[in-house]
Amino acid sequence: MSAARTQILTHEQVKQIVKRMAYQIYERNFNVKELCIAGISGRGETIASLLAEELTAISGIKIMTMTVMVNKDSPSESSTQLSAELKKSGMHAVIVDDVLNTGRTLIYALLPFLKSGVATIQTAILVDRNHTTFPVAADFIGISLSTTLQEHIAVTIEKKKVNVFLQ
Repeated sequence: MSAARTQILTHEQVKQIVKRMAYQIYERNFNVKELCIAGISGRGETIASLLAEELTAISGIKIMTMTVMVNKDSPSESSTQLSAELKKSGMHAVIVDDVLNTGRTLIYALLPFLKSGVATIQTAILVDRNHTTFPVAADFIGISLSTTLQEHIAVTIEKKKVNVFLQ
């Protein structure tokens, strides 16, 4: 028996939320010449790509994209890697993921940036469940949902369309 799914966000709603988040990121980083948008492997990459497209369209900031590879089932410092090298220290970075649940994945995703000497690190999350067990908070939140611990947020990506479900 499969769990009942309720759609929370359609692809069009996700696009609108990502556009709003891009404006918020631009407002906070308007004086930055170059910004690294780093998506956590998997669905975070897709959200990061959408954010990077919007930021490129609305700002003159040079956008660098990369992937933060983290084993979400068992994150560790040794298993966390970047898909590209940061060009220089003093870079500004935004780490992006689809859902913030406990905060464990996000904590490990920050490590390579802390070691590289970036000037600032900000976080952008499409859905914040408000159940963090690690001292992590998102700077930019698409939607905040107070769910029970038994409920699950599913972000699906099919044919480049992002949808969000509660199950």
